[in-house]
Amino acid sequence: MSEAPPIHSSVKTVSLSIVLFVALIGLWEFAVRYFKVPAFVVPAPSSMFRALYGGIESGLYLEHLGVTLVEILLGFAIGASLGFLLGVGIATNRYLAYFLYPYVVVLQSLPKVALAPLIVLWFGLGLTSKVIAGALICFFAVMVNTIAGLRAVEQDRVDLIRSLGGSHFQVFWMLRLPSALPFIMAGLEIALTFAMIGVIVAEFLGAERGLGMLMQSMNFSMDVAGSFSILVVLAILGLTLNRIVIFARRRLIYWEQRPGARDADPTDAH
Repeated sequence: MSEAPPIHSSVKTVSLSIVLFVALIGLWEFAVRYFKVPAFVVPAPSSMFRALYGGIESGLYLEHLGVTLVEILLGFAIGASLGFLLGVGIATNRYLAYFLYPYVVVLQSLPKVALAPLIVLWFGLGLTSKVIAGALICFFAVMVNTIAGLRAVEQDRVDLIRSLGGSHFQVFWMLRLPSALPFIMAGLEIALTFAMIGVIVAEFLGAERGLGMLMQSMNFSMDVAGSFSILVVLAILGLTLNRIVIFARRRLIYWEQRPGARDADPTDAH
């Protein structure tokens, strides 16, 4: 049974997406006005976009967005690097796998939301606590995917390289790592979202600056339209970062773009 062809971006598909978005916004606006929903429960999109425009025009959102973005990127970089290195160690060294992996699993099983107040308490309201919270919540996704990718290589291919005189490093660099790249990049996509969640939760609990802190202050002042406008900013930020990772994946794993290979981008439906 042949697969359906992928849906590629075109003027028609982009136009349909825009029309669907406008229709949903219009339906939301109509429902709020028709049913007279209080603004402190669900604001109308018009008031939300006014708050968004005001926050951007005043520079308030951009200032806090820069802080949150730095925290997310630092937490993601640290967590992903540690997850990759630890995943390589566990996948290639049976002693690390036996002695260290159970403790990592126990640490990951702890609810990160419950640890966030302690992280803020230990490391203060500044940048450090947010970076640690983001790194802690995202590194496990990279580590698990790295382990799964490195262990998914067929043993016959490993034996072939070793029979030709290949060293352990050559087996890793020429076979295991390229084969594991799709797994690792998938883990990075998940980890980036987790890092963003960890940073925002830590900002909710205590921060001097950042979109999470700003949203929390708006909630206290019952500015629901402003809170929704920050959600829009966070959604755009998350989508942008995700597209950057997908772009990097297409550059690194170029063989996925060959004819007959399935596209790794889930938005290109099959």
